[in-house]
Amino acid sequence: MKGFKTVSLADQVFEQLENDIIQGIYPRGEILTELKLAEQLGVSRTPIREALRRLEQERLISDAGKGSVVLGITEDDILDIMNIRQRIEGLAAYYATINMDDEARAELAHIVDLQEFYYNKEDLDHLRQADDKFHDAICRLSGRTVIYDTLRPLLRKTRRYRRISMQSKDRVTNTMREHREIYEAIISGNADLAMELSSKHIEKAKQHMIGSANING
Repeated sequence: MKGFKTVSLADQVFEQLENDIIQGIYPRGEILTELKLAEQLGVSRTPIREALRRLEQERLISDAGKGSVVLGITEDDILDIMNIRQRIEGLAAYYATINMDDEARAELAHIVDLQEFYYNKEDLDHLRQADDKFHDAICRLSGRTVIYDTLRPLLRKTRRYRRISMQSKDRVTNTMREHREIYEAIISGNADLAMELSSKHIEKAKQHMIGSANING
């Protein structure tokens, strides 16, 4: 893990391991040890130990005595996460609409334009990144710390399954349309409509995600 900054080493190790667990690189049931991870990532055991502690707090792993067993994300986890997102992201869109200013409008417009640009180019990798930015921006622009801090880890945990879901051309097309509708409601100042459309968007994403994703596969 060359190039890591010493000050943020534990954070970067945590993010790497969290992503690897969510992406299925470390599958459910695998045993992780400090020594094994230190050798794989090329760091000392101290940041590994801190990262494992945080992963246990996130309930992605559990202490197994001589190591940590990967719990990963179950189908029930996905359902719970998406149900929570459906309710809270609706609130995020509501408050983002209320707090909207010229700078925020320009930011959202840029993200939506990027999505449509990558969609027309059939560039799925960049389209997925823009999708992440769209949801993250609405959460952040809500101006509500609790909402943002609640949603950020949930967005990370569903990233793998959102990407699997977006392999469907129909779902990608519908996502583009739904994002555009949410954006237009937000910039028009219709907070109630923005909340309603955001909640419906997450509900549709949940249904498609559960139907297409092989949880822990």
